[in-house]
Amino acid sequence: MTDDAPSNAPADKGERIAKWLARAGTASRRDVERMIEESRIRLNGQPVTHPATFVQPGDIVQVDGKVVGAAEHTRVWRYHKPDGLMTTHRDPQGRPTVFESLPEGMPRVVSVGRLDINSEGLLLLTNDGALARRLELPSNAWVRRYRVRVFGVVDERRLAALAKGSEFDGIQYGPIEAGLDSKKGDNAWLTVSLREGKNREIRRVMTGLNLHVSRLIRVSYGPFQLGTLQKRELEEVPGKILREQIPGLAAPARARTRARRITPDTTPDTQED
Repeated sequence: MTDDAPSNAPADKGERIAKWLARAGTASRRDVERMIEESRIRLNGQPVTHPATFVQPGDIVQVDGKVVGAAEHTRVWRYHKPDGLMTTHRDPQGRPTVFESLPEGMPRVVSVGRLDINSEGLLLLTNDGALARRLELPSNAWVRRYRVRVFGVVDERRLAALAKGSEFDGIQYGPIEAGLDSKKGDNAWLTVSLREGKNREIRRVMTGLNLHVSRLIRVSYGPFQLGTLQKRELEEVPGKILREQIPGLAAPARARTRARRITPDTTPDTQED
């Protein structure tokens, strides 16, 4: 249903609603199409029933009854996700989410990829849903790097073999660079890098190597680093850096928001080096 091809419609028809909402940071185009199917979107008071609906200047777009403003310039934030938060706007089970934890005054944002509830570390957030989708694609070739604590006997030869691709439980995985950093008893820390990022890929591959993942921390996503951000801290990426790292992005520079802890985190940090 996703339509990423350029529209052949005349320019005076405006912009497709899925693209318009993605640029406004409401959701990715794919998610917008799902929201249309769920009758959650209105244009000038009328339900939107098809993604080939165009938004013109002056039109009023509503999502779940709330008016959505036109897109502002593209912005990206680095966020240090702690474990225990879902990377979703709505969780059917009522579990706490990343987006509920963000400070007041933040524009509506979407995540670039996801970290599961038990994973920690760098999560990129943006107000531009189209950019989020672009940065998630494997063709973007950005490396995602993780520190992974595992329990079990680490076979370094099997770790090295992951660089050639692997298959576990009938699922093919692309090349993964994995190396042993340190070990103490049956616990070890690994550095794992990949470009693809299937659902729970690292955990499933480690299970295939008879290793149990007890902690998983993303430390970088492409050129963006977790750095010294503390858990639950959020910091905007300066516009100049965005334009340097993302070809074709023409957002105006905007002053960086100061890193801030959203709520105190009293969980002791047990990471070992």
